[in-house]
Amino acid sequence: MSDAKTSSDGQTGDLPDAGEVYRVLARKYRPQTFADLIGQNAVVRTLSNAFATGRIAQAYMLTGVRGVGKTTTARLIARALNYEPAEGEGGPTLDLAELGLHCQAIMESRHVDVVEMDAASHTGIDDIREIIEAVRYRPASARYKVYIIDEVHMLSKAAFNGLLTTLEEPPPHVKFVFATTEIRKVPVTVLSRCQRFDLRRIEVEQLIFHLSKIAGLENITAEDEALALIARAAEGSVRDGLSLLDQAIALCGASIATDDVRQMLGLADRARTIDLLDRVLAGDIAAALEELKAQHDAGADPLVVVTDLAALVHWLTRLKLVPTAAGDISVPEEERTRGAAMAEKLSMRVLTRAWQMLLKGIGEIQNAANPMAAADMVLVRLAYAADLPAPDELVRKLEEEGASDQRSAPNGGAGAPAATAPRAGDDRAPVSQLQVAQAVEREPARDAEPREVEAALQQPPVPQPQSFEEVVALVASKRDIKLKSALERGVRLVSFRPGHLDISLAEGTQTALVGELTRKLGEWTGERWIVSLSQDEGDKTLFEKNKEREDAALAEALRDPVVDAALKLFPGAEVLSVRDTFEMVPPPQSLDDENDEPDY
Repeated sequence: MSDAKTSSDGQTGDLPDAGEVYRVLARKYRPQTFADLIGQNAVVRTLSNAFATGRIAQAYMLTGVRGVGKTTTARLIARALNYEPAEGEGGPTLDLAELGLHCQAIMESRHVDVVEMDAASHTGIDDIREIIEAVRYRPASARYKVYIIDEVHMLSKAAFNGLLTTLEEPPPHVKFVFATTEIRKVPVTVLSRCQRFDLRRIEVEQLIFHLSKIAGLENITAEDEALALIARAAEGSVRDGLSLLDQAIALCGASIATDDVRQMLGLADRARTIDLLDRVLAGDIAAALEELKAQHDAGADPLVVVTDLAALVHWLTRLKLVPTAAGDISVPEEERTRGAAMAEKLSMRVLTRAWQMLLKGIGEIQNAANPMAAADMVLVRLAYAADLPAPDELVRKLEEEGASDQRSAPNGGAGAPAATAPRAGDDRAPVSQLQVAQAVEREPARDAEPREVEAALQQPPVPQPQSFEEVVALVASKRDIKLKSALERGVRLVSFRPGHLDISLAEGTQTALVGELTRKLGEWTGERWIVSLSQDEGDKTLFEKNKEREDAALAEALRDPVVDAALKLFPGAEVLSVRDTFEMVPPPQSLDDENDEPDY
């Protein structure tokens, strides 16, 4: 470890001496060498080979999520470029075990030749112009002038453009190191001039080991499950993990307990999360609501509880598909044991349905005025849907029951399926009955003969169209909007007789329309149709005819004295369209037949 680490007295329970400034763990244990970087082996190996062979690029682009070591890696690169041992001579190297002449100043961000700039607060072309002017001068004491620009994606377009030429052909004594969390916002012209390194999220196992090591250096004892909770909450960020560990030390003192960390993070007990999911999927909604209320009273956030349920469902799905996932050491032993049993018991349909419902419920809780009430309703929906059969299972069950009824009541007597009767004390029975009833309504009669069932499923053919307009009306009645629009706008009629169409196509209309129209007319009418392309130009399209009629009606309306007077009375008014009054007023309903439905 570095001097910064060993200089601490390691006692967290004592107050610092007068004048001593406390440093948070994320700063105190910042990596001092490339060997201290965790989870970035690919980056270290690439840089080691490049420095060993002298293939050092003029610019590096470091990208990754927060807290994975972008700025620290940038400083290490600057230190490696300017490394000079205290005695003797040396060149650029990644072997930084011993402090060199410039190392301490570079790591403390106070070296004159290593310039760090925050692009979030220096976004303009004027800031880049200062760099362009300064790169002409050689470094004051180090080997290279190194410019570290953090959050480089915040630079303006003009600033990026101003940097391009200098970035592509900088002086030999200048190197650039960029860091960003939004790599997609960096122009490709800048990326093409840099060597890009993607820093990975830190695996949970690695982060747990790192946190345990830091806790040992601080003379802190921590339960393994507590460190696992912190590591999972950090989401792959070392800085977030150390900040949470710092907070846990402030809360617990020299001994960090799992329950205290769980309360600090607002998490529910993982075992209780498993209990809650087990009760929900078993349909015991009363016990599930009581368990949710108990967790809420203990300090758990309803949103976190439902999110944990979704994470548990995801974990169970992985266990069902990849049983070896049960060996993940980052998962507590109880969760692995009980999870394996639940995954074996639950079907994939139940798990995927639960995932979709929980995912939708998370959004509802986030937007709800009362998150606890929204969480209750999510559990209610999930419990009532947990044992609903899948559509294929429902049809199969109905078929089996129908066959049984045919054997017991061949004349269609009172042989109703017994399974559809409500069961006393079963709260979920009404839901299942509704699903079964809807499915029965969609199914043909079970006591019908096979030929009668087949005939019932077949729709009678429609009347044979007697004109091209009736063909278009038939297409519209079948709700084929795409084909209807193509016929109205792209087809010119050459000749028509029932069963035969000669057409020409307007510019831009695809010839595939001919085959599609032939096939669908045959299906809908039950007769053979022939649709052929003609070399003749044909009549105008229906769209063009309708447009001419509308224009003629509009011109006639404008000649009407009443319309002319209205336009003069309201300057600036326009007549946009003309409609016949009989199209706007519905026909009167017959009083003789009270059961007739109005046509509108």
